[in-house]
Parts: sequence; C-alpha cells; structure tokens
Amino acid sequence: MSPVLAGVLQLLALIAALALAYRPLGDYMARVYSSKKHLRAEKWIYKAIGADPDSEMRWTAYLRGVLAFSAAGVLFLYLLQRLQGSLPGSLGFKAIDPDQAFNTAASFVANTNWQSYSGEQAMGHVVQTAGLAVQNFVSAAVGIAVAVALVRGFARSRTGELGNFWADLVRGVVRVLLPISVLGALVLVACGVLQNFSGIHEVGQFLGGTQLWNGGAIATQEVIKLLGTNGGGYFNANSAHPFEN
Repeated sequence: MSPVLAGVLQLLALIAALALAYRPLGDYMARVYSSKKHLRAEKWIYKAIGADPDSEMRWTAYLRGVLAFSAAGVLFLYLLQRLQGSLPGSLGFKAIDPDQAFNTAASFVANTNWQSYSGEQAMGHVVQTAGLAVQNFVSAAVGIAVAVALVRGFARSRTGELGNFWADLVRGVVRVLLPISVLGALVLVACGVLQNFSGIHEVGQFLGGTQLWNGGAIATQEVIKLLGTNGGGYFNANSAHPFEN
C-alpha cells in the first residue's frame, strides 16, 4: 500500500468515526450540560469548594469564575514544580527553574500545553500526575464550559444568564472526560502503554550500553492528552515514544 493511499484511508476512517460518534456523544453532552440533577460525587465537590451549582451567572460572573480558577491553577502548578525537589516521587529531580515553571504552568492552564522540557529528565511522578495530568483534565473542561456558555448565549434571547461555571466545569470532568479517559486508559494499558509509579531503571542494550528510563502513570495521562488535544507527555518524544505510543 502506498503512503498516499494509507493516508487517504486513515483520513476517511477518521471522518467515518466522527460521523458515527458525533450524534450519540453530542446528545449525551447536551443532556449533561442541561440537566438540573447533580450526581452525589458532584455534590461533594460543590460542598468542598463552596459553590452553589444551581445559581445562574451573567457573563461577568462566569468570566470571573474562569479567571479565578485559572489563576489558582497557574499558582498551584507553579508551586508544585518549584517544590519538586522536596516532594515524594520526585525521582531525584530538582526543582524546576522559575522561568520554566511559570512557562509550563501558564501553558498547561491555558490548554496550549507547550512542552519546552524533557519530561523523562525533569518531571517526577507528583508533578506529572497531580500537576500536568490534572491540568489536562480541568483546562479541557474549562474550554468546554466556555464553549457551552457561548452556545447558551446564542440560544437564550431574553436573559443574560449563561449557566453556572462551577457546575459546567465539574460536569465536564466527572461526566464527560473521566468516563472516556478510564475506558481509553484501559485500552492503552492493554496495548502496552506503561502505567506504574516505578523509579528510574536500566533497560536493554542500546549501542553497546544500557539506557535509563523512568516509569509513571503514562496511560492515564496519555489518554486525556489525546482526548483534550493537549501536549506535554511523559517523554520528550511524546506519542512517538514506544512507552507512550
């Protein structure tokens, strides 16, 4: 099979998959963001953050919610990187430099996920999992929430209320991104993608010597990276790396 034909067939397969998925998935997401009921787990989250999910917000309040949550995310991820050397599961890596830490934090919170570092030589388990992987979820959920608010703005002609940011954020994670990611992670693990918290170890013979590789919760980060069209994988080569592909 020629490369051109293979590329055309791959494109057609993608279009066919989208055609089959958009209606059931789109209908499901419409029900998620229009439902008046809250799951028990969602109620716990609302109580923990002190949010009232049933209160409608105008665009100014919705925007304040987006900006406040994003600012808190930047600060948390920045501090997590700066404190890496003192955290468990750091794999012996030192704290990330201030400029690199801020660049990564701002990039991941903004859902651009620009990876200007070598993951296997810089980030430990805590930063990768509690920091970067979490932001892959919540930054994607924020983007979906803003899109949903925009749709409501066009659909609602006699009110300036756009829904509730905190409810949209939590539902996006709990009802949309997490379920798909759990299934996707199981598929990736079954296909050989790593999912562990092991340390750095030597593997095989490579040009007459051994290589050092670190394990990690790679499948669970890879699936949301792909689902949220994010960057920032465990390894510098990202999805081209055999442990991540």
